[in-house]
Formats: sequence, structure tokens, C-alpha cells
Amino acid sequence: MRTTLDQTLLALADPTRRAILRRLLEGEARVTELAQPFEMALNSVSKHIRTLERARLVRRRRVGREHLLSFNAEPLGAAARWIETQRGLWQARLEALDALLREETQVAGAKNATRPAPETRDETPSAPAGPRQRKHPRGRRRKHHRPGAAP
Repeated sequence: MRTTLDQTLLALADPTRRAILRRLLEGEARVTELAQPFEMALNSVSKHIRTLERARLVRRRRVGREHLLSFNAEPLGAAARWIETQRGLWQARLEALDALLREETQVAGAKNATRPAPETRDETPSAPAGPRQRKHPRGRRRKHHRPGAAP
């Protein structure tokens, strides 16, 4: 079973559902009014609305045969509080990591400052430029054995 937070975040994940919520910020609307700007079947819009209702972001009120929908902001408040808590935890962790990396950088810089400068070499190349040939690990080339031939 999904939690209310899961349902809220799932409902907000879809751009169509977010557009429906933006429209409901203006006030109550019928399902047919909400479906009008979308190029999809009324049944598809109804499925989006049911997802919003499960997340309690939309309330339905019946007046005779009409179904009027309105926006409910309460689940957004709960989601915002959860996000803020997570942001605070991650911010503290990232600040600790930043301090650790700065300390390591300072230690590495201090070590490099105490090392003697490397000797400069003559810039003349000792071997001709070109592709390097790989050597056998034991310093010798292996002979290839052909199947059927005597070793």
C-alpha cells in the first residue's frame, strides 16, 4: 500500500495532472471543463483525476448530476515538509563532505610544499617518435604454434 506522500508525489509527477491542478487553483470545475484543453479522451482525463483524488489533491462534490472538482492543498504541505526535512539532512551531509575535502586538499597542498622540486630533464627525445612496440612480459617474444605442426 502506498503512503499519502507516495501518492502525492506520484500525482505531481505527471504534467497533465499538474495542469489540472493549476486550473483548479482558479476555482471549482466540472470534469468536462478540465478535459477541454487536453487532446485526450474524457476517460483518460478521468483517470488522471482519480489519481489526484487518491492523493487527496482534488475533492469531488456532487450537485445533482454534476461533479464539481476543487483543489486541496493539504497533501502539498505534507510533501513540502518532507522535502524540506530531506533537504536539511542532505545539506548537512554535503557541508560535512565539503569540509572533509577542503581539509584533504590543504593536507595534500602542505605535503607538496615540503617536497623538493623535481629535477628538470633535457628535453631532447631519447627514442624516435612513433608507436611504441609492446614487449613480452618476460622480455622475449613468443613463437606462435601452428596446429598440426611439430613444436
